[in-house]
Amino acid sequence: MDNIRYNFIVRRLATLGAIATLTLCFLAAVSGVLLAFYYSPSTREAFASIERISTEVPNGWLIRSLHDIAGNGLIVVSLVQIVVMFLGRQFRLGWLTAWISGIFLTLSAIALSWTAMNLEWTQTGYWRLTLELGIIESIPAIGHSLREFLTGGEGIGTITLQHLFTLHSYVLSIVATILSIVHLIGLLIQERQEKQLQALAIETDTPKAPQQNQSDITPPASEIEDDRKFNPSQGIA
Repeated sequence: MDNIRYNFIVRRLATLGAIATLTLCFLAAVSGVLLAFYYSPSTREAFASIERISTEVPNGWLIRSLHDIAGNGLIVVSLVQIVVMFLGRQFRLGWLTAWISGIFLTLSAIALSWTAMNLEWTQTGYWRLTLELGIIESIPAIGHSLREFLTGGEGIGTITLQHLFTLHSYVLSIVATILSIVHLIGLLIQERQEKQLQALAIETDTPKAPQQNQSDITPPASEIEDDRKFNPSQGIA
């Protein structure tokens, strides 16, 4: 009984976590679209456009704060979701789908946060990006090509910022949204499978009434004959 209740609580927590991740993805996407109307992905205008959003655009500071909260919250909830999924691990199709999509969703959320930090284009962000690109370039075999893909060449400039903006606004955001939907669907499939298994277990454990044969109901012919010979109302023959 305790095991059944434990699995029920873990499944409910995982479902609520999946709904939370999908909600955060939707909030980050909507606020990101609103910010994209005023953001300029160039080395000369990036920082100034963010300052303009925070100070001049009506409710721009609120939209930017919601975008930051949704992005950071997505990372936290995704990490907690992985722990919850591990505690309630059940190697079925629904669980495996939710588990794999949850891991990639967490990686996508971290990548979104990394690209967002560099879009502000501050002095600290520039030197941090330079250091991180050096680490990426040290990856064997693919490091140099990956660095050129991110920077758009050897140097860090407007093309680098445009590449990061494209990855953040289109590629990673769409991937994260799709993964959050798949994650929730996988958990719903798991819930359906669990209900079917519980119904099957209840049917198996329910005791069935013993079936009586016709011979157990009908008395033997010899007993019927004796009853006819001895009838108290007629006396002894």
